Amino acid sequence: MKLSGKKIILAVTGSIAAYKAVLLLRLLVKEGADVQVLMTPTSKEFITPVTFAALSGKSVLSEFFDEKGGYWNSHVEMGVSADLMIIAPATATTLGKMVSGIADNLVVTTYLSARCPVVIAPAMDMDMFAHPSTKKNLEILQSRGNHVIEPAEGELASGLEGKGRMQEPEAIMEAIVSLGGHEKKKS
Repeated sequence: MKLSGKKIILAVTGSIAAYKAVLLLRLLVKEGADVQVLMTPTSKEFITPVTFAALSGKSVLSEFFDEKGGYWNSHVEMGVSADLMIIAPATATTLGKMVSGIADNLVVTTYLSARCPVVIAPAMDMDMFAHPSTKKNLEILQSRGNHVIEPAEGELASGLEGKGRMQEPEAIMEAIVSLGGHEKKKS
């Protein structure tokens, strides 16, 4: 198992490609990873947390606080203890928040606290992906040491054909395995 003992955060944002994150989660678990799934509130409009919880064996975290139990979901502890953070799919909104440090959800606050390598798999319509602001945000994120997995070309949810499809889970998995030897970032 290539990822045995690795603590991985899989962050899912609000894109139709969220269904591919389920397949990625299965691959991560199959390779022995201990995966904590985080979801933005919008992502739950595309797929339910129950699916991720069933496959990861852990409760999915989406909010800063668990109102029923009074627990705080510590983005700091998650960011410090993780071996790898994967944001798949990563929407244009999330990319912009990551670049600007807009910490209004558990995914972005955990990203800002992460000391580990971060893999970003963008997913959006072709015009959004080609927009200069999206391109600039991806350049900035890469210049800060993040690993961006370019989206694929093909049919998009809009019915258009072009670049913007989140890479297939197997391709993302290949990139993740190739990062296996990286050390955590220093604080």
